Amino acid sequence: MEKSVSLDRIIASEHLQIVYMPESVGANGEKRKVCTTDVNRPGLPLLGFFDHFDVNRIQILGNVEMSFLTEKSGKERTEIFDNLFSRQIPAIVVTRNLPIPEELIASAQKYDIPVLASNRPTSRFMSSLINFLNLQLAPCITRHGVLVSVYGEGILILGESGVGKSETAMELLKRGHRLIADDAVELRAVSDLTIVGSAPELIRYMIELRGIGLVDVRHIFGMGAVMDTSRIDFVVELENWNDSKHYDRLGLETQEYEILGHKIPSVTIPVSPGRNLAIIIEVAAANNRQKRSGYNAAEEFNRRLMKHMSEANAEDNL
Repeated sequence: MEKSVSLDRIIASEHLQIVYMPESVGANGEKRKVCTTDVNRPGLPLLGFFDHFDVNRIQILGNVEMSFLTEKSGKERTEIFDNLFSRQIPAIVVTRNLPIPEELIASAQKYDIPVLASNRPTSRFMSSLINFLNLQLAPCITRHGVLVSVYGEGILILGESGVGKSETAMELLKRGHRLIADDAVELRAVSDLTIVGSAPELIRYMIELRGIGLVDVRHIFGMGAVMDTSRIDFVVELENWNDSKHYDRLGLETQEYEILGHKIPSVTIPVSPGRNLAIIIEVAAANNRQKRSGYNAAEEFNRRLMKHMSEANAEDNL
């Protein structure tokens, strides 16, 4: 099923003014669906060139387009707008609070096309709109886990039920870090490089602790303890300690966890009585941040070790 977002949600998110809304699409545009993250400034279509024109895109008129249209006669503007709106575009947005020609409204009424207005500069509005559409229309999956922000790193904590994910998240909150989602994490591929996580609206800001029940983190720790979304920078997989399993002690082994085709750096942390998982995850977050900055402690140790061994062999050969 193709994903879509209703026009009323776009209007609310981007603080758009409704200039004209056809009855057929609802009072606020809730019946009009947008199914593409792309938008368009119809420069060539205003000249009548519609080859490769995508009728599913929201069309945006800025200062350049409106300046061109003001030079045309009323009859020419009517022909231009009829030609554009007859293709049944989702909506048209005029930016910068620019005056809207009467011919545009008339053609919109003729073809049932919503007309919206923004007071923002065109480039800023387009950037904001594309970001919103990318988030809403991105491929999405749900994972059972916890998402926290630790030192600015988005940490996705995974593991079997009862392993201690929520308790670890609560300890991290007490240490000044932030919660994004508990129990169910919605993961979206918003670009070729970025996975973003958030909580389902029903359980947003909530955390479940066995024996206590649901806790509203926002009310207990304040708004500074929660975030609505976060990029996934690192994945921590918690598992009960297994004596027969070998755990990496140096950090030279590179682990990755795949989400929607993206490979995210990860680590497996064994859980046993007495281990402070919150502190371990803090260190893992700081270490991952260092690695992204170009410093790898394990590789530095290995370099020192190889140098020491080389020097020792040289002394033995003397």
